[in-house]
Amino acid sequence: MSHRFLDEELTQLRTMTRMFTAIFLGVAAFLLNVVIGRLIGAQREQIALLKAFGYSRWEVALHYGQLALLVAGIGVLPAVALGAWLGRAMANLYMQFYSFPFLAWSLQPSVVLLAFAFALAAAAIGTFGGLRRAFALPPAEAMRPEAPATFRPTLTERLGLGALLDPAARMILRNLERRPLRTGLSVSGIGLGLGVLVMASFMGDAIDHIVDVQFGLAQRDDFTVTFTEPASGRAAQELAALPGVRAVEPFRSAAVRLRNGHREYRTALQGLPPDADLKRVLDRRLQPVAPPAQGLLLTDYLGELLAVRPGDMLDVEFLEGHRRTLPVPVAGLVSEYLGAGAYARQDTVNRLLGEDDALSGAWLALATPDSRAGIVQELRGRPRVAAVADRGATIRSFRDTMARTMLTFTLAITAMAASIAAGVVYNSARITLAERGHELASLRVLGYTRGEARALLFGELLTLSFLALLPGFALGYALSALLVGGLATDLYRIPLVLAPSGFAVAGLVVLVTTVLSGLLVLRRLDRLDLVAVLKARE
Repeated sequence: MSHRFLDEELTQLRTMTRMFTAIFLGVAAFLLNVVIGRLIGAQREQIALLKAFGYSRWEVALHYGQLALLVAGIGVLPAVALGAWLGRAMANLYMQFYSFPFLAWSLQPSVVLLAFAFALAAAAIGTFGGLRRAFALPPAEAMRPEAPATFRPTLTERLGLGALLDPAARMILRNLERRPLRTGLSVSGIGLGLGVLVMASFMGDAIDHIVDVQFGLAQRDDFTVTFTEPASGRAAQELAALPGVRAVEPFRSAAVRLRNGHREYRTALQGLPPDADLKRVLDRRLQPVAPPAQGLLLTDYLGELLAVRPGDMLDVEFLEGHRRTLPVPVAGLVSEYLGAGAYARQDTVNRLLGEDDALSGAWLALATPDSRAGIVQELRGRPRVAAVADRGATIRSFRDTMARTMLTFTLAITAMAASIAAGVVYNSARITLAERGHELASLRVLGYTRGEARALLFGELLTLSFLALLPGFALGYALSALLVGGLATDLYRIPLVLAPSGFAVAGLVVLVTTVLSGLLVLRRLDRLDLVAVLKARE
């Protein structure tokens, strides 16, 4: 079982590696496309002069291509160092959790070369559009100023809601609406960062939900006692006689191989009491399901693996006892996040095995928490007791381990997602300031105060962030669903549970990042030379 858990864990790590590699390389390509595209748009006159002085189109395109490759190359070295530090930290975490004596971790040269190749590929893909525009820009056209944008009433004004907006708000909306492509790219970039933030918070919400369902609704015992070999019904009576035990529910577990045609799966068939309360199976609405008098209950994941539905017949090959294969109907499907098991009534399992009243173990509920230590000591002294699982210790260990793992994961993803949003917002602000410097300076000369000019620029940035909230939330939900599908295994599944607090925190991080990025650009606006800006050629 320990090998299975470790193997599935490494498989999930491989899935997450591929998924996050695709996400962040895609974001890097997107940001480079935005930056290079806007840089070329802002430097169209310089490009025209270079071409007029004899520089070829290929030389101009090569210049901006080298700029993109330089940015990517500089970013790879610290990224590799950060990845090596995080990789070693994760190796130490796995060594502690699985109690390995050591776990060697090394940075393979092939991984470094692959990182460089991915970075260069992202730079090439991201700058393709901008380089094409630089390549095709005719000198005579580029040396002329861009045609002024055609201003018209915004959609809000056409709907008759213009009276609700002040002049500054109308100017912000008109400026965003007259450049729909630029606005859409900015909103998409901020939405990408927001979506990754939502996905990062989803993992913590999902783990909390698993603990609440598995250890709060399904498994309600204090101890799980497993015997070395099947025992008679008297064993349950002896456990009930222990001081401090409030309730005992016996179970019979048998190793089986389930077959449906060419599909098969090896698992444990667990027999529950008819009125089971300490261990319950739940449907998809998290309501308890009583074990059927005839037939089996399969987890929905196992039902998909075997391609069976309620009412189908399943061949059950017992791997202990008489080792016969018997046809048994599927009575229903239940929902479970841990494992892929099959359930039936205890007397049904005993009947299929040809036994009278055999037990594999029992679930115990304590009358008071103070009796826990005494019962553990008593059970350890009994030779037929193979293992005692403490539910409280399991929950604490699960939460502690997942808390450390999820904290590392969440901090790393949050930092990267915030950097994505900050890069898009800051770049948008810088380009907007470069494009609208003449307009803002003209407004200052016409009587606008420094605070009013700030409000125009800052309001545009906040508007972009607010427009990105809903698309970002939708993208975060889609990424979380994609992650759930990629991490599903027969040992455990992660439910798609997104708490409202996750959306709120993600939105707050993006808005705070927007404010900080805006403050950096506002300093440049305050130092704007009005005379120099107004000398711009028309």
